[in-house]
Amino acid sequence: MYVVGLTGGIGAGKSEAARMFSDLDVPVVDVDVISRHLTSAGQPLVSKIAEAFGTEYVTEDGAMDRGKIRDRIFNNNADRRMLESILHPAIHSEALRELEQYNQSPYQILAIPLFFESNRYEGIVNRTLLIDCDEEKQISRVVNRNGFTEKMVRSIIAAQASRSFRRALANDIIDNNGSIEELQQKIHQMHEKFIKTCIVSE
Repeated sequence: MYVVGLTGGIGAGKSEAARMFSDLDVPVVDVDVISRHLTSAGQPLVSKIAEAFGTEYVTEDGAMDRGKIRDRIFNNNADRRMLESILHPAIHSEALRELEQYNQSPYQILAIPLFFESNRYEGIVNRTLLIDCDEEKQISRVVNRNGFTEKMVRSIIAAQASRSFRRALANDIIDNNGSIEELQQKIHQMHEKFIKTCIVSE
């Protein structure tokens, strides 16, 4: 099982890159998607979140209220660690389960926004691909996409690993300051590189 860890800061374009790999028939396991599923209505983790933070952090349909939780943990390290202790083990187990389902493919993508901030997936990933862009581009994308204020986006970026730190650690880097078409071309080139890498490593 050859696994490429796909990562990048908020607004860098990681999700779009993951979609493009999927369009190339590369299996993609996305921890954000897993997280959303595990905190959706009726999932067991939601009751644990309600016990830890209160029922006001659960929506009327029984899902975790992502907006309220985000506001609560943003500047509260103790609460953030509490939420992580509930979510991360379950997300990790589900990611491993999904990766095992696709182990016949030449390689797989494991999309992890904060890969370099944690060592949880180091033993799973064979190499890392960083999607990166200028900070001002990150900010404008997130403001337009999520409706966050510029101040909020800058705070989120400041709480994540720096661009220089990620770039120093990544095996491969795609600069995503241009158009969707340019990103797609770069993903195709990286796909061909990964296929060749897998052949050599067999």
